[in-house]
Amino acid sequence: MDGGEGVGVHYDPRMNELLVDRRDDGVVVLTLNRPDRRNSMTDGMTEQWRRAVGDLKRDGDVRCVVVTGAGSAFCSGGDLSWLADRGAEDVPALRDRMLGFYRTWLSIAELEVPTIAAINGAAVGAGLCFALACDLVYAAEDAKLLVPFTSLGLHPGMAATYLLPRAAGVGVAREMLLTGRTVLGAEAAATGLVTRAFPRESLLAEVLGIASATAANAPVATRLTKVALAGGGHADLDAALRWESLAQPVTMATGDLLEGLAAQRERRAPRFGNS
Repeated sequence: MDGGEGVGVHYDPRMNELLVDRRDDGVVVLTLNRPDRRNSMTDGMTEQWRRAVGDLKRDGDVRCVVVTGAGSAFCSGGDLSWLADRGAEDVPALRDRMLGFYRTWLSIAELEVPTIAAINGAAVGAGLCFALACDLVYAAEDAKLLVPFTSLGLHPGMAATYLLPRAAGVGVAREMLLTGRTVLGAEAAATGLVTRAFPRESLLAEVLGIASATAANAPVATRLTKVALAGGGHADLDAALRWESLAQPVTMATGDLLEGLAAQRERRAPRFGNS
């Protein structure tokens, strides 16, 4: 949640605050690009994020989305420069402003394709929360993860009280939210807060390899599997069986099944379409 300036880094106002890299394998990499402010969520970046995610929702060629940060940080959270003046607004106006801000950044969870966060450095407050809204979360072993809302006099936001318990359990969430303790990426992987941790220098290469392998899987089966796992999975065994007995026949009716079987028989990599 801090928007501090980086040492020796100067911001060019002509710079895009969000970089979009569309790769040939169907992977799209979104890079938060305000390294001078440790990639805090400025108004400009938030608007660019809204447009980019909207474009991705309509793009049938996208197979997987990776989010990372430019420079030494992943995201330092909300831009705090406007908080000092918030006393001029009443609670209803602030509520509407914050709800729009939250929903814009958490729209990453609305994408039908798998999403991956590559936490290359500090992930603070809202910056950590929106990373946890991704399907898979990988962190540099030495990345600092923290949610210091209460130390700033703030109630947690960006669905922190939902996303942290869902990822790592209530105990870890309580400690991080109530004490503000910093957790390093390696420990976060051990507690389940993130999926896995890698050395910082190899993090992005590892994540892009995972993204490429994910993008190469059958798109319909992958999207339906993401739906099945949404919100932590099904309520019970019978709910899972009911869903799978419908979703699996849907995939049986696609050309991807025939291609997958043929590839296995011919001992080659499958070449799935968008069916």
